Amino acid sequence: MARVRFIGREPVTVPELGRSVEPDEVVEVPDARFEGYVCQPGTWESVEEPGHAPAKKAAAKSQKES
Repeated sequence: MARVRFIGREPVTVPELGRSVEPDEVVEVPDARFEGYVCQPGTWESVEEPGHAPAKKAAAKSQKES
């Protein structure tokens, strides 16, 4: 799953996600729909592009290797 940040000023309901999204909130979106969000640069910004390992898992792996 890709991740995007909502950069609007007011909460919005996103039917595709089945919930409301708050300003500055990061949400996971299906990889296939990522472009549909980031093509709206006044509303969404990319946090993690499709196909990238989640930051949490990568950080946990680094700690285990140390």
